Amino acid sequence: MSKTPVRLSNAAQNDLLQIARYGDERFEREQSDRYRDKIKERLALISKNPRLYPTVNYIRKGYRRSVCGAHSIYFREEEEHVLVVRILKHQDTSASLDI
Repeated sequence: MSKTPVRLSNAAQNDLLQIARYGDERFEREQSDRYRDKIKERLALISKNPRLYPTVNYIRKGYRRSVCGAHSIYFREEEEHVLVVRILKHQDTSASLDI
């Protein structure tokens, strides 16, 4: 199965930075690194088969969601890549996805 390139929106990149900061402040470094690795592994799985994950048209038309630990990865398929829009934890998703 071919891989579809995954790109992160500016907001998703910022989400990853916030996850890293939070993890480094609240947990042991090893645990924080494992969680970030888990998210990276999930992004690789999304790259291999984005349609494996359910659509969330009730949140935003055309978006899909992959739950990874305490976070949800919201993404959409575009012509030549998958765009990760946000990586959110316990937030108002409809407001946070209004980009």
